[in-house]
Amino acid sequence: MLKWKHIGILALLGAFLMTGAASAHVTVQPSVTTQGSYEKFAVRVPTEKTIPTVKVEVKFPLDAVTISRFEPKPGWTYELTKDGDKISGVIWTATAGGFGATEFGEFYMQGKVADSATSIVWKAYQTYQDGSVVEWVGAEGADKPASVTKVNPKPAGSGHDSHGHTAGAAAGHGADAAEPAAAGGSSTPLYLSIAAVVLSAISLLVTLMRRRA
Repeated sequence: MLKWKHIGILALLGAFLMTGAASAHVTVQPSVTTQGSYEKFAVRVPTEKTIPTVKVEVKFPLDAVTISRFEPKPGWTYELTKDGDKISGVIWTATAGGFGATEFGEFYMQGKVADSATSIVWKAYQTYQDGSVVEWVGAEGADKPASVTKVNPKPAGSGHDSHGHTAGAAAGHGADAAEPAAAGGSSTPLYLSIAAVVLSAISLLVTLMRRRA
């Protein structure tokens, strides 16, 4: 018969696993950039329901970043929203099936980080096939937080090269980054490690319970 401490351990493990599953938010990568740099941003969209994601809207804080280019994505169209003559957001809409229940996708765009920016707050709206909308606009720590890119100060004495890149900026930043997916890195190794630890803990618990039976 299970003792209360065993039940508590199982509950803790379950909560740990649920936390990992709930962390799949809409995010914009990279998570850190530099003032005045020309950056390639990746909007990463995971589907968290059993129905497809069919539309994604992202709004740009014009005081922190100026987005000017968008990479076409097969199976999707995009529409720009404007504030005067400035691009203030983008709406991607699926022309086929969208992102299914076990899928995620990324959209790429380029722009310049403002010289005075300290952070870029990306408000995103994820629409599912049934018309429901998840608003990723909350503060850090909220249930549905907006993605935030931290902006480091421009290095002293830095300038811009002929392509608009900030001299001395961190390697991998800028519109010429060779590997788009590297913008945010893969979380797969971390999730596999966590799963291995959890399974080992469960196995140990089962063994102890059998010995006491």
